[in-house]
Amino acid sequence: MSALSPTSRPLGVLATHIVSEPGIEAIAGQRDSVLAVPEVARAAVLAALVNNTTRRPIVIATPTGTMAQSIAEDLAAFLGADAIEFFPSWETLPFERVSPAVLTMGSRMRTMWRMRQRDSAPAVIVAGTRALLQKLAPGSITLEPIHIAVGSTLNIDALCEQLVHCGYRRETIVEHRGEFARRGAIVDIFPSTDDEPIRVDMWGDDVERLTHFTVADQRSTDDITSIEIFPARELLYVDGVQERARELIASEPWGREQWERLSEGQIFDGMESWLPWLTESDDLLTDHLGDDALVIMVEPRRMGERARDLLAEEDDLAKALAASWARDENVSFPRLHVEADRIFSSGNRTPTVSVIPTAESVDGPAVPASGWGPIVHDPMSFVRRIN
Repeated sequence: MSALSPTSRPLGVLATHIVSEPGIEAIAGQRDSVLAVPEVARAAVLAALVNNTTRRPIVIATPTGTMAQSIAEDLAAFLGADAIEFFPSWETLPFERVSPAVLTMGSRMRTMWRMRQRDSAPAVIVAGTRALLQKLAPGSITLEPIHIAVGSTLNIDALCEQLVHCGYRRETIVEHRGEFARRGAIVDIFPSTDDEPIRVDMWGDDVERLTHFTVADQRSTDDITSIEIFPARELLYVDGVQERARELIASEPWGREQWERLSEGQIFDGMESWLPWLTESDDLLTDHLGDDALVIMVEPRRMGERARDLLAEEDDLAKALAASWARDENVSFPRLHVEADRIFSSGNRTPTVSVIPTAESVDGPAVPASGWGPIVHDPMSFVRRIN
């Protein structure tokens, strides 16, 4: 997500100064509040809001995934990359027979896992409206990554089986995320959330060495002590998925080919597109936040508009596909996304801060700010301005 080291916070001191802004102090401790923040100061003020509360995790919700990713990258400079998780949405359309990117699926699974960790949970999760409204896959909120550490005991055959179960493809040479290869006592793996593949060197049943290696020449580089390997697929064969697919062969015969492949436990491109049929749950990420969480909504009006457009687009796609799939268009398709009121309802128990571009009234809480002109070829000028 960032070129910074996981704990580096080059702009951290700036956020601590902003905490004392009158607008931020005015909403401190309120259960539901509204704060006006110009776009130029948004990241700095969001970091200050994070520093000004002990609530965790803090979910920063945005209208679009692009905005969410940008905010996540900016916040890393204030809070450190380890404190931030970007929770992406799928790049694919509902019903599109193409799988999302391996990095996207792995990142979503990693976020849900980190939420449950007492010692390494992220302080902040940043997500767009689409990601927050998407149903979670069966078992995704409880799934554990594969943990490998130097000196640990590991059955190499069981490891390969685990990787296949987690959606990894077995290849002769590892070149892309979501692939693994075995050569005797060596297993090469390209984890779904990593930028570099890893090499596991075994001595009997003991992990003797863990290293990164380069795809270009397949040579080992730096040593590492341990790693968590997250799934390369989001739809995994857990919690009755195969049994549900078998039932669909009879009840939804238009999709027989896909249901049979799913019932047999096959891994294939586009399998995630059938998720709405394979789960009866409509769990969302926000359903698993806990009592100490806080939600910050950036431009909630735009979020609501995006949510309505998203559901309308999904319904239009379903009607268009009904004829080609020989399915009654009057019978509703199961949705990948839920109704917007699941996260926008005033009855939600999680405290909320709404961050808007301009104040709703003259005396409304606000953080005044103005932008600087561009700084070109003079980084020290930027440092002097901050100081």
